[in-house]
Amino acid sequence: MKASEDLRNEHELIKVTLHVLDQVVRRIKQNEQVEVSDLQDIVGFLSEFADKCHHGKEEGFYFPALEQAGIPKEGGPIGVMLNEHDLGRSNIKQMRESVFGTNVDLQSFAQAAVSYIILMSNHIEKENNVLFMMGDMRLPEETQNELLEKFEEHEKAVIGEGRHQELHALLEKLEQKYLS
Repeated sequence: MKASEDLRNEHELIKVTLHVLDQVVRRIKQNEQVEVSDLQDIVGFLSEFADKCHHGKEEGFYFPALEQAGIPKEGGPIGVMLNEHDLGRSNIKQMRESVFGTNVDLQSFAQAAVSYIILMSNHIEKENNVLFMMGDMRLPEETQNELLEKFEEHEKAVIGEGRHQELHALLEKLEQKYLS
């Protein structure tokens, strides 16, 4: 298994979350009922799984390995991906601020969610179809195996033992509620 396969598998879960988020936005725009706790769960999932876990693997291990293999950061694809991670964090922050606290603002949530959906959908396509392919060609098997070990350690350190399964269960609950 290559490191990119692990990251691609995580992209599939993030894409499901983007589909859920899209349906939530549709409901908000049509003035249908949405539970604020679901919005908070989505924001929590994106913060913990997509950003801390997934982007943490990319930023902490995968991208530096690509740089060492000669793929440029500044003015290159890695720099673009890092910039998009920051933009995504800004969208997540706006979503969080709109549903946590005393004044819930569903329109602000929907606006940030749409920006995030567009950004991350395009981002995932670029990583899957450009950057990961470059990495697969340039990273030797030994480096791939080291990355997979580091990914596993990162997951345990950042989200903890067993949390991955809890996050999967949360996503399944949201998927059944909004995509069925």
